[in-house]
Amino acid sequence: MVIDNSPVSEGGKAAEETERWDPASLQAKWMPVWEEIKPFRTDVPGDTRPRKYVLDMFPYPSGDLHMGHAEAYALGDVIARYWRQQGFNVLHPVGWDSFGLPAENAAIKRGLDPRQWTYDNIDQQHQSFKKYASSFDWSRVLHTSDPEYYKWNQWLFLKMYEKGLAYRKASWVNWDPVDQTVLANEQVLPDGTSERSGAVVVKKKLTQWYFRITDYADRLLDDLKQLEGTWPSKVIAMQRNWIGRSVGADVDFVIEGRDEPVTVFTTRPDTLYGVTFMVVAPDSDLAIELAAGSTPEVQERFQTYLAEVQKTSETERQSADRPKTGMPLERWAINPVTKERIPIWAADYVLADYGHGAVMAVPAHDQRDLDFARAFDLPVRVVVDTNQPVTGVIPVIDLDNLDELPPLDPKSTGTALTGEGRLINSGPLDGLSKSNAIRRIIELLEQAGTGRPAKNYRLRDWLISRQRYWGTPIPIIHGEDGSEHPVPEDQLPVVLPPTEGLNLTPKGSSPLGAAEDWVNVPNPVDGTPARRDPDTMDTFVDSSWYFLRFLSPNDDTQPFDPKEVEKWAPVDQYVGGVTHAILHLLYARFITKVLFDLGYVPFTEPFSALLNQGMVLMDGSAMSKSKGNLVRLSDQLDEHGVDAVRLTMAFAGPPEDDIDWADVSPAGSAKFLARAWRLSGEVTSAPEVNWRDGDRALRKVTHRFLAEAPGLIEAFKFNVVVARIMELTNAARKAIDSGPGAGDPAVREAVETIALGLSLFAPYTAEDMWERLGYEPSVANYGWRKADPSLLTEDAVTAVIQVDGKVRDRVEVSPKIGAAELEALARTLPGVVRSVGDREIVTVVCRPPRLVNIVTKPLG
Repeated sequence: MVIDNSPVSEGGKAAEETERWDPASLQAKWMPVWEEIKPFRTDVPGDTRPRKYVLDMFPYPSGDLHMGHAEAYALGDVIARYWRQQGFNVLHPVGWDSFGLPAENAAIKRGLDPRQWTYDNIDQQHQSFKKYASSFDWSRVLHTSDPEYYKWNQWLFLKMYEKGLAYRKASWVNWDPVDQTVLANEQVLPDGTSERSGAVVVKKKLTQWYFRITDYADRLLDDLKQLEGTWPSKVIAMQRNWIGRSVGADVDFVIEGRDEPVTVFTTRPDTLYGVTFMVVAPDSDLAIELAAGSTPEVQERFQTYLAEVQKTSETERQSADRPKTGMPLERWAINPVTKERIPIWAADYVLADYGHGAVMAVPAHDQRDLDFARAFDLPVRVVVDTNQPVTGVIPVIDLDNLDELPPLDPKSTGTALTGEGRLINSGPLDGLSKSNAIRRIIELLEQAGTGRPAKNYRLRDWLISRQRYWGTPIPIIHGEDGSEHPVPEDQLPVVLPPTEGLNLTPKGSSPLGAAEDWVNVPNPVDGTPARRDPDTMDTFVDSSWYFLRFLSPNDDTQPFDPKEVEKWAPVDQYVGGVTHAILHLLYARFITKVLFDLGYVPFTEPFSALLNQGMVLMDGSAMSKSKGNLVRLSDQLDEHGVDAVRLTMAFAGPPEDDIDWADVSPAGSAKFLARAWRLSGEVTSAPEVNWRDGDRALRKVTHRFLAEAPGLIEAFKFNVVVARIMELTNAARKAIDSGPGAGDPAVREAVETIALGLSLFAPYTAEDMWERLGYEPSVANYGWRKADPSLLTEDAVTAVIQVDGKVRDRVEVSPKIGAAELEALARTLPGVVRSVGDREIVTVVCRPPRLVNIVTKPLG
């Protein structure tokens, strides 16, 4: 980042000696004023302005605000303030995502109640946000750990339970051995570790609560088209990849000794004739069942193998470079098209939650299957001749040149034949291309009743159970007979019990189960003894709909007022980190679609536009105490002032880029703000002066900024807007010191425009400038001035005149000059006449009004 730190003019130095820009004083002066006038309230009676909803991803109260917060909330605030200047009533609320493991773990470490730790941090952040001059409507604050909020989490759960979208089942889950709780698939990092604790995640079988997000997989995928152009393309791609829709067929394989066939999903049903064995995930229910029906020796070996598999992360199991492991279950399946008996193996490269937990192995045409087949000497059968083209006439192979063709023997080469080709060794499919063979085999399977078209998804149902205290209690009561009973709505919220007497230390089961007075309740159906569900909800439930609660945060009769939803939602601009590109955004989109289907909201996407900001680094690395590169926001604010930090964040570069704090200059930002502020004290004309009487050159700079800034803001080019404010400041300074002087109306107009521009980035400085210029607060609500079109046209432009590519003269011309007129003028210029001399003019290239190039050659 480069800031103009050149010495100020003599006039600027004189002013500096008598007055000083002091950020601490400005902050102390204006914070109480804004507290009193509440400039950002959105519920003013009779307000008829059009509306905008600008929302920042709400913070987690892990401590005071940090440098990442400083960037995110500075950028979101620019957008909110901009739309107010454009005449909109802007809803810009704030709250705290205040449930969750970090607060609970921090409280345990300190011997505190999670409530105390959480709400103390909220109080600290609340004050820091006010100091940071964020333009929030402070009448709409919410905390997700308030019973008044999580009551509606429970209401949402019950609505989904009624519709069959919330259910409980026993399954293998991701288990965090440090935090002693389950994790959703999305909370396991690519290296197999927990995004919470960093521990290696293991598999554990538990009965858990799920939301049936897979019912919405197609809509979550297809509706991304609505967001193209307003969401970052990489976020859309990440969502598409996570949902991971595959199209193919479900194929039924008969298992000897089992009544029900096993269904396998495949994207390549055309290769069914090449299936030579079946593989099941060792941690699937199917593998456990098949092993149990085998010999005692197999059962013993299987238990040993399963224990080893459960120590391995899913990411590691999927690695192509890892040697394949597995064991035969001594069970047999029947290939539905060849009727051959094929062996069934358990192998860790198959995952329990892919398809149906079993895959048909076609080793000739799938590299992982081939690696497994070669490791255990299983048969390989080629059914796609990749030497045959899939378009046009099938050629006659030249038998004299067979050595030039790639070999069709994957078992010896070790390379699967994955390319296009035509089917061979496949009965009725022989000679068909892949696409035609897929269509034909599905027809044959449907006729035989052994298969059907199908889709599969990488997406899995959302596991919401957590075995921890600090979260929303699940509103279900369990009868002694195993029955489930929703808590009646009129008994919500189910409030967390006090922590006295509870051991919150992670131990693999929820602490709530030990709160006897809380957990033991009568069955709501017949009054018999029953127990509350002891688990709490994933905190992503809290954040999946909070944008709606902001619309009526104090309403205790409903989660949100439908009239307010009609007025404000969906969110017009959402701002936050790309780290939430999958988890939070996917869940919020899902819950919005559920609420739409239930008739509670009239839209299907929660966030119409999305801006992702980068990270704030130090010396190229993420900040941390252990690295010794931690920069504390509080220290930066004390040293440079709020405005300088905010301006630096906006000026550092495009919002989506990372900021390296070592490369930027908050001190330079402070110096610039001091220069701009001093201008407001030097203006001598009155507020009512007629600007049209002012210096035209300065007015043109002012109005060019007024015309261009809105488009730049809407394109998120905040750094360019700051640079233009600096240019205007320099022009105003020059006009005062060596131009028409401080009393010129154009100087007042320019300095007022600087204040309006700075109100987006540096609120304290802008407000004080506005007052010094003779206006009442708040500059934030004054509005953006329209540019005068007559000042946006150039009176004259400089045409460059070249001879044989070299500049020989320049001339001021009208912007509307024609080519013939410009060429004739160029030929008469002294520099051109001298350069042409007695040479012959070959051609003239004329680009009015900017350029003429005369090409010559020697005479004769």
